[in-house]
Amino acid sequence: MSWDLGRLLAGLHEDIQARLAFAREAYGHPGTKGDATEAIWLELLKKYLPRRYCVDRAHVVDSDGTFSQQIDVVVYDRQYSPFVLHGDGQPVIPAESVYAVFEAKQQIDARHVAYAQEKARSVRKLCRTSLPIPHAGGVYPARALTHIIAGLLTLDSGWNPPFEEPIRRALADTDNDGRLDVGCVAAHGYFVLGETGDYVFTKEGRPATAFLFELIAKLQAQATVPMIDIRAYAKWLAPRE
Repeated sequence: MSWDLGRLLAGLHEDIQARLAFAREAYGHPGTKGDATEAIWLELLKKYLPRRYCVDRAHVVDSDGTFSQQIDVVVYDRQYSPFVLHGDGQPVIPAESVYAVFEAKQQIDARHVAYAQEKARSVRKLCRTSLPIPHAGGVYPARALTHIIAGLLTLDSGWNPPFEEPIRRALADTDNDGRLDVGCVAAHGYFVLGETGDYVFTKEGRPATAFLFELIAKLQAQATVPMIDIRAYAKWLAPRE
């Protein structure tokens, strides 16, 4: 029997879709259902993203001490980031380290789109530092802040058909800080924010695998996060009144 790359890639999507469907059907408690859904997407990204990226459910914090809302899936740097805190087992990630944030839900609808936009906004509005980068021949200027990718990951859609005017209106109804760049509806397709500012919807295919490839391509295009000013965080070490 010969190897078949197409079959392997199809199998990846089918596994994710089947596990998401099982979580929806098997677990009666909404919290358990939600936790299982998040865990499936977290496992996918932990397994298949390059090792330079870490993936966790987490809060994000900036050097001013402002925290984001809790984010279901955070893709962040550990190669150049000096610290990730853990409060009672909950990761707290410095804003400078974040590459991407996603919400994971059972289905996409107007309410969940707005919720994902709100979560994205809570991360993107945080303060991020960027220092000049020393190297053997001198110092590179401080990097411009990279765009934080944001999206929504689901199994199904509350709209029928799923990719018509209602989803376009919901995705467009936000400011730049809330804009979603990419999303997966595993049972139907995936969407990407195009360079012209319009959303491109791809139906059917192997949505979970296609989303994974699209995310990796977007991460490759960003290179690395800025160099964090760790001293900006050190001010919080002083005794508090």
